[in-house]
Amino acid sequence: MKIITAEQAAALVQDRWMMTIGGFGHCGSPEALLGALERRFLNHGSPRALSMIFASGAGDRASKGINRLAHEGLLSTIIGGFWSLAPRLGEMVRDNQIHAYNWPQGVVSHMYRAIAGGLPGVITTVGLGTFIEPRLGGGRLNKKTTDDRIDLIEVDGSNFLLYKAPRLDCALLRGTTADNSGNVTLEKEASFQDVLAQAQAVKNSGGIVIVQVQDLVADGHLNPQAVKIPGVLVDYVVLAAPEQHWQTYGEQFNASYCGIQNKGEPLVHADLPQGARRIIARRAILELLRHTKLRRTEQPLLVNLGIGIPESIAAVAERSGLLGQGFVFSVESGAIGGYPAGGNSFGAMANPQAILNQAELFDFYNGGGIDIAFLGFGEIDRNCRINVSGLGNRINGVGGFVNISQAAKQLIFCGTFTASGLKVSYNEGDGLQIETEGKIRKIVEKVSQICYDPNGQARCRAALLITERAVFKIHRHYLEIIELAPGCTLARDIIPHIDIEIAVNKQLQPMPTEAFSDASLAQLFKHRTFKTFKKAA
Repeated sequence: MKIITAEQAAALVQDRWMMTIGGFGHCGSPEALLGALERRFLNHGSPRALSMIFASGAGDRASKGINRLAHEGLLSTIIGGFWSLAPRLGEMVRDNQIHAYNWPQGVVSHMYRAIAGGLPGVITTVGLGTFIEPRLGGGRLNKKTTDDRIDLIEVDGSNFLLYKAPRLDCALLRGTTADNSGNVTLEKEASFQDVLAQAQAVKNSGGIVIVQVQDLVADGHLNPQAVKIPGVLVDYVVLAAPEQHWQTYGEQFNASYCGIQNKGEPLVHADLPQGARRIIARRAILELLRHTKLRRTEQPLLVNLGIGIPESIAAVAERSGLLGQGFVFSVESGAIGGYPAGGNSFGAMANPQAILNQAELFDFYNGGGIDIAFLGFGEIDRNCRINVSGLGNRINGVGGFVNISQAAKQLIFCGTFTASGLKVSYNEGDGLQIETEGKIRKIVEKVSQICYDPNGQARCRAALLITERAVFKIHRHYLEIIELAPGCTLARDIIPHIDIEIAVNKQLQPMPTEAFSDASLAQLFKHRTFKTFKKAA
């Protein structure tokens, strides 16, 4: 192992290499390495035509993280899970400047292990029935992208997808501390992501592994049980300046994200959502409390929260004193327990009970380990298929959505009824008032990309859709409204703003007042009896 500068590390990268980049969401980006690679290209025009694979692309929605590589000529091909934090790459995809594929985040995470083990790829049912399977688009994101990287295969009479393994030339990763032999620990990182599997995959492909750290120590000073990347896998270590090694894009360091502070109050309280987001989050919490009350064992429910409005659920739960009340949150990055951070710290978990490798958590997710998942939705159509990936000119990528929506025992989709400009207000006398309607309809005739299909691989057959003005039950072939916000009417606030016919429950109920008020949800949890819903047909 050699200790080198970020500029020396960037000089090692050759034209047409396939790279894997560390990081998850707003956490763990090897910023010093990516910045040096960007500067080398801008100053010298090389390297060129790189390919890249990532599970959850680290970025700040602007210029940092993998956004630094968004220069014409620098990149040729990308395989990515979650793209939303890298809008500059999305622009290149829309302009047909690069070849681009969207794979489920859990598949990419498992792909590193497959490559490390010398396997031809990942064989799974994850993605069947979505735009990722070959018959429905193969995960290709633009017209420039024509090659098939996914095969539909049959095993014992059942359909599976074979995601074909690429050969990896280089890994740009990040840790906290390295010793003189290249052993790396991650004690101050918010997550472990897939750093071990990425390093193993690259080494077994004949490539080089470069790790950015913030501290160097002599051999013998690291606890071997804390080492996440053994030195035999590491070729080069780069010592990063503090300003290039923030724990998240929102916070330079938060001790509650890595277990250094793990008792009592978190260092930073979550910001409470407002407006429509607040209503949706509180109604979703009521649903979570209902499932918690009705669980059949004392074992807490394992809950997953998606990005976007579902993030607000964690904030409401934390500020309401509900954490640990019969449920624990989990984040795909590998953290379990505590409350998921939002904003520019998405991907971190405050006061986690445990932090696993990302692939290990997706093993459990894929097998049905999530008791209830709260996911966002971009649009839903006549057949109750949901799109979260490609919306207008945005390329979000499916992230972990496909893995989770196909395997979770219960699904709650959360989002505003319309998008772009929606403003609402509430008072006890008039109920919910739509002050400004959103410009974009979200209940449409046909979604542009299928990310979830209740008639496909989904385990859950009783999903709900929660908006600020109504709650819907998702059936296999139709959408049914079961609750309506006080102050709203079907004729004024629902029917004119959707493109399809919906069923109206014969016993249409008002949305609970607790979703709109400031009533204590903790007290509600103690005293309220929750009803059950019949399963969808």
